[in-house]
Amino acid sequence: MSRSHSRRVVLRDLAIFHIKTLLDGAKGFALVWVATAAAAVDVIFPGKRPGRLFYKIMRLGERADGWLNLYGAAKSAAADEDGLFGRSRAGSHTLLGRLEQAVRGGDEPRHPRRSASDRVA
Repeated sequence: MSRSHSRRVVLRDLAIFHIKTLLDGAKGFALVWVATAAAAVDVIFPGKRPGRLFYKIMRLGERADGWLNLYGAAKSAAADEDGLFGRSRAGSHTLLGRLEQAVRGGDEPRHPRRSASDRVA
């Protein structure tokens, strides 16, 4: 791997990290207000199941956390020459998987395959 490739991967992963942290902050900010409103409705109009709306918003936040997967691919990205994309699966139901699918169209092999004519007998 060349130095420029390594720098490009690090800068790409930094951009992905920025996008993910900005989305995480926006999600947190929105959920605070939506969850507060839902809890208020649940307290004022409890119905048959008090807390129904509030807990529905909590489950929505949990699904958003799973989709965002803020640090999931970072566990061993430093050891992979392709950084975060090397540790994710293109097309998976996470933001990183969707980004990789959009950028690459799918997972690329880490090492190009050699044809039979390229192999030395």
